[in-house]
Amino acid sequence: MALIKDFRNKTTHYGWGTIGLHWVMALAIIGMYPLGLYIDSLTYYDPEYRTVPNWHKSIGILLAITLVVRLSWRAINPRPAHIASHSDLIKRVTKLGHAGLYLLLVVVLISGYLISTADGRAISVFGWFSVPALPELVENQEDVAGEIHFILATLFISLVALHAIAAFKHHLIDKDSTLNRMLGTKENS
Repeated sequence: MALIKDFRNKTTHYGWGTIGLHWVMALAIIGMYPLGLYIDSLTYYDPEYRTVPNWHKSIGILLAITLVVRLSWRAINPRPAHIASHSDLIKRVTKLGHAGLYLLLVVVLISGYLISTADGRAISVFGWFSVPALPELVENQEDVAGEIHFILATLFISLVALHAIAAFKHHLIDKDSTLNRMLGTKENS
């Protein structure tokens, strides 16, 4: 099995830059959802009450930075051609699904920022640097942003699950190279 050696995308396959960004973000996103649920279960007297939310905020800021890098990388990099066996419907659904993933991620990250800075304090990212707070934008910002964050994060992680199921369906049932292209293991199809 030939490994993709290129950092940039080609017309037939994704490069290691795209593959690396995809999987780093995927791992962070998949970990953030249960971490957020755990945070929601903490009480003021739990030992983790002061630390775990800070990890969640810090990872969220790093994820936002990585998203900017990924979108910039996507803008300057050629996209591989669609797999020839995919119908026009599959191509449209894929495009819509990816747009939905990006849009939801942006709104989830912004709402998380608005929750975290509602009290006017900056977000310290693992003590490396701080992201300043904006002035309160709406009344009860923490509660409003919190509702949006939870609902859209749940919708987002559900769409992520569908995305993964679709990749496995392409791999196991359709036997095309959709998943292999994002794993860096095949250049054809």
